[in-house]
Amino acid sequence: MDGGARGNPGPAAIAAVVTIGEDEVAHENDYIGEATNNVAEYRALLLGLELAKRVGATEVDVINDSELVARQIGGEYKVKQAHLKPLYQEAMAALRSFDGWSVRNVPRAENSRADGLVNEALDARRR
Repeated sequence: MDGGARGNPGPAAIAAVVTIGEDEVAHENDYIGEATNNVAEYRALLLGLELAKRVGATEVDVINDSELVARQIGGEYKVKQAHLKPLYQEAMAALRSFDGWSVRNVPRAENSRADGLVNEALDARRR
């Protein structure tokens, strides 16, 4: 999952890729308008969880390149920004709907498929 904004805030997009093992089974991306990077990351998480439900997943391993979101969801960081609290609460409710879940962040290079989909959505919006 990935979200990004060109500027902070700026034009933003989100993407999610669902894999089972090494196989990609679904992906989706969307332009979300003006947003901050953190809002885009949370919106990407929500998109990914929705997509995982659609393909029938009962457990999820959330992988993204946002340390902030991963640590907030994992309980290591508090959510201090008021505008992120509703997104955090929505994400936690969505995660609780799975039988099991984990979250971890990886370097952007290890999240290249989702990052590419974010850029694709942003570039398509500029045309």
